[in-house]
Amino acid sequence: MNALLYLAVVLIWGTTWIAITLQQEGPVAIPVSIAYRFAISAAVMFAVLLLTRRLRCLAPRDHLFCVLQGCCVFGFNFFCFYHAAAYISSGLESVIFSMAVLFNALNSLLFFRQRPSPNLLPAALLGLIGIVALFWQDLAATRMAPELLKGIGLSALGTYGFSLGNMISTRHQRRGLDIFSTNTYAMTYGALLMALIALAQGASFQMEYSSRYIGSLLYLAIFGSVIAFAAYFSLLGRIGAGAAAYSTLLFPLVALTISTIYEGYQWHFNAVLGLCLILLGNLVMFAKPGLKWRRAGISKQNSTL
Repeated sequence: MNALLYLAVVLIWGTTWIAITLQQEGPVAIPVSIAYRFAISAAVMFAVLLLTRRLRCLAPRDHLFCVLQGCCVFGFNFFCFYHAAAYISSGLESVIFSMAVLFNALNSLLFFRQRPSPNLLPAALLGLIGIVALFWQDLAATRMAPELLKGIGLSALGTYGFSLGNMISTRHQRRGLDIFSTNTYAMTYGALLMALIALAQGASFQMEYSSRYIGSLLYLAIFGSVIAFAAYFSLLGRIGAGAAAYSTLLFPLVALTISTIYEGYQWHFNAVLGLCLILLGNLVMFAKPGLKWRRAGISKQNSTL
């Protein structure tokens, strides 16, 4: 089950980069697009949970944490990434977003006193080095201009917001809260937050009815949000925040495959080397886990029975 969840996260989120790019090409303001995305996602989730009678009521304190989760992972992080794309390439954004694996490990230690897996550090280092090698030409071609620094800063801030949202989801699951209910409420709050920001900016809420915009919006809302976030947060509860975040190192591989087919991406030696390093890191993380990690995983699974 963990492998299926992991594969779903990598494949879906690896393809959302191109969908986000398609949304940026139109006249709809960034916060409006984000608000539409999570409003649709929340509406679908509410409908499914109400029909299946799985929607759970939450205490006011838990709703407050859902507000924070919505701000971190269904709002401000995407706000940062959308704006960062104006200054840096999507490949460089992927490099920075791969830092989520380290942010999650550090935040797990900070908030939950949870020591990272012994396999996490070497796997993460292999993955990060592989990502840098994969996009080395983009990195080498980019000069340290103020625009570059702004793009890097926004991407790093968005990645850290994503990691904080992971910690809040971990908190929910440790309290035994239903992951689908908390995600639904958090998406609702994230959509409302982005709508308020759009109103404050005086942005128009007029929809763009092109097939490009509607298609990318629905893909991001249904697949990129409803399905992928449910799979990711389920994975987070099963294997931990650090191991789950390692999937972020594989997103650029999917994006590069799409770019190779549709945009004529040229594979060079450094790209092949990067691919091998990332796959090796994946093998270190999952194919040969340490005994301590296995015992921790067994203990976690037993505690949820």
